[in-house]
Amino acid sequence: MNRIETSPLQRSRRVERVVRGVATSDGAGVRLTRVLTQDLQRRLDPFLMLDAFRNENPDDYIGGFPDHPHRGFETVTYMLAGCMRHRDSAGNEGLLGPGGAQWMTAGSGLVHSEMPEQQDGLMEGFQLWLNLPAADKLCAPSYRDIPSAQIPEFVTPDGVRVRVLAGASHGVAGAVQRPQTEPLYLDVHLPAGTAFAQAIPADFNAFAYVYRGRAAIGGSEVGDAQMAILANDGGDGVELAAAGDTRLILAAGRPLKQPIAQWGPFVMNTTDEIHAAVADYRAGRFEAAAVRSLNRD
Repeated sequence: MNRIETSPLQRSRRVERVVRGVATSDGAGVRLTRVLTQDLQRRLDPFLMLDAFRNENPDDYIGGFPDHPHRGFETVTYMLAGCMRHRDSAGNEGLLGPGGAQWMTAGSGLVHSEMPEQQDGLMEGFQLWLNLPAADKLCAPSYRDIPSAQIPEFVTPDGVRVRVLAGASHGVAGAVQRPQTEPLYLDVHLPAGTAFAQAIPADFNAFAYVYRGRAAIGGSEVGDAQMAILANDGGDGVELAAAGDTRLILAAGRPLKQPIAQWGPFVMNTTDEIHAAVADYRAGRFEAAAVRSLNRD
């Protein structure tokens, strides 16, 4: 783990809006909180969805997410506690454990499942959906497991611990880079009385989600289980501070500024493309395309 010197920003972005997620269920009855909802997709482009889950009762997660399709975007699952097994129609399989991540590019289409590999205990984490540009929506599907030990992290002189899942922070490159959307995805642990500043390009959309404690974000108080949408106000980044022990995720990305058409697990640019996705899935073409991709690899 590196120790990094940090420098202040010229001006922090302020908080435009604080959002509390919507309690819902997905898959086979998994209880979760949908933080980034469909009505925020244009505002937080290129991000499409953020789900947070924290369940100690096995009845709230044991059903998992049986086989279901995706097309046209990427899913990023980040686990804080518990274990989930991934299987997909391209033959990929992986076990997601505490502190690890899975980055799946659905592209032209995959059918996959995410099922718990535990009968009891805490299961906690996030799933973030990241859009693909129109030119890449039908790219070959791919999948990558990122064990906890492979996620770069650093500690500031004040003791702030930062895990860099994607992008870069203070010279530390993250586990994943995406040139089109340039996503930044950080897990920031702020001990009581500490602060942290992160540079963000002025034209990127950004948000922070507090999952433990309370944080001062751009000077505004944001509580536990709340998302702060950062204003596009010309600030060169965001300043985070915490009076008590606090943990949050910080995400930013370059907006695609393209039309978004979504129907459930399919995200394309037009309604006609959605109809084609549904037809291809019902005809079994997702599995065939995944097998062809696997054979090419």
